[in-house]
Amino acid sequence: MPPKLIIFDCDGVLIDSEGIAARLIAANLTALGWPMTPAENQDLFLGMSILDMEPMIEAKIGRTLPAGWRRALADDLVKALGEEAVLIPGAREVLARCNALAIDWRVASNSSDEEMRVKFARTGLSDLTKGRTFAAMAVGRPKPAPDVYLAAARDAGVAPADCLVVEDSALGVKGAVAAGMAVFGFDAHGDGAHLRAAGAHAVLHWLDDLFEMMTRQAA
Repeated sequence: MPPKLIIFDCDGVLIDSEGIAARLIAANLTALGWPMTPAENQDLFLGMSILDMEPMIEAKIGRTLPAGWRRALADDLVKALGEEAVLIPGAREVLARCNALAIDWRVASNSSDEEMRVKFARTGLSDLTKGRTFAAMAVGRPKPAPDVYLAAARDAGVAPADCLVVEDSALGVKGAVAAGMAVFGFDAHGDGAHLRAAGAHAVLHWLDDLFEMMTRQAA
């Protein structure tokens, strides 16, 4: 039996934007005195909100971040994502298939509403995602807290136990587990061991495998 609600993470699951964010944030932190490559940034901060990054950065550089730092970084991210974000292969097809199968779905992200708006506009998903997106900071605490998943489930009128989450970060998986939801990890480039360690029930390497994996897990 399929889940009553599928909750998709945004970055790294539907939108290929994490490399863009890693490049910008690495350059920003390097200028602040914390030398960092985009790869190092992604290893350290994947799935983390800017709010949770802030105290880590201040501890590392040994001073308070400049006034307005968070807002300025957020504005830079919105601009870059609106110009460069692309779809994860199969993303639109998976969402359309959910609709065709009458499986309800939502998007739950640590990204802001503005970031999601520009990413979906650039990649042509706005028609599908309108009214279905939840930004963690708009509804409570960021992942790994369960707040954004629970908000999405409440909006759909579905109990957490009847939800399936698709996540690409260990922080996101932990948040979904804390919400009492089943989780499929998504790892297009690795074996997903870190996602299984965080609590994922299975790991997808292509979004197209979602429905086959749902059938296999239900058997």
